[in-house]
Amino acid sequence: MSFGYNVLGFGSHPNRSSVTPNVLYHVIAGGGGGGGANAGGGGAGGYLTGEFEISDGTGYAVLIGAGGAGATGGSGVNGANSIFSNLTTIGGGGGGNYATDGSVGGSGGGGGYVRSGAAGTAGQGYDGGDGGGIGPAYGAGAGGGAGGAGGNAPNSGDSSPPVTGSRGGDANNGVTITATGSNLLVAGGGGGGGERTNTSGPLSGTTQGGAGGFGGGLGGGTAAAASGSANTGGGGGGGRGSGSPSRNGGNGGSGLIIIVYHKSRTASFSGGVTQNTTTVGDNKVSVITAAGASKTVTFS
Repeated sequence: MSFGYNVLGFGSHPNRSSVTPNVLYHVIAGGGGGGGANAGGGGAGGYLTGEFEISDGTGYAVLIGAGGAGATGGSGVNGANSIFSNLTTIGGGGGGNYATDGSVGGSGGGGGYVRSGAAGTAGQGYDGGDGGGIGPAYGAGAGGGAGGAGGNAPNSGDSSPPVTGSRGGDANNGVTITATGSNLLVAGGGGGGGERTNTSGPLSGTTQGGAGGFGGGLGGGTAAAASGSANTGGGGGGGRGSGSPSRNGGNGGSGLIIIVYHKSRTASFSGGVTQNTTTVGDNKVSVITAAGASKTVTFS
């Protein structure tokens, strides 16, 4: 799949019309948790953007998906879906470990050592990367993101001089949203976990976790796996292999909804919704960071 843009979200977000009451939206699901032990990074939460005409007085559903939990020794948990109106973005897939493939999600979870990354959801995200398959390269694949597939872990002999250790795969960047007047970097996968200290080659003396994408956590290596950032839908980093620090995967980041509408209109949110509304040019921009089941927004 291809979104066709490096910066998504209708570029500079042209002003909404007071005549045609359209709302522009960005909806991101919760990111998947990283797997534990020789483990893949979690996939980013699914991402959708577009616009539609709104009706005054109609309650539109809003739900922010939670990030999935990182694993202590198995596969990470998938992130939860986010909802705006009748649109649903799919939670990111959990990362696999040395015994499991990544899980299918909005973007797919990365595969553990010798395991495969999982598919992303068409139109919402990309596939997770594969784990290393030729020892002693025991790194794991990165989670997929909204900007591209997760990187595969390198196999022995993939570089010159050869990598004899265990670097995790790097996640691809996610997407950049400009609606608020600043750049929000979101929906990147989690980095793949590394394994053990290299004995020679360009990464000698280190155990390298793969880099996370936008909002995604660093894979476990010399440090423990990192969690995805809140309200980015970033995937959690995959847990490292043997030794210290912790082999646990990082948690996925929670989702996010951004809606853009003409400044002459008012958005009213039901109780329990956490949001912040600002005016940018002729638009109002509401950034929703928390909303549970049965919550709504109504325009007037």
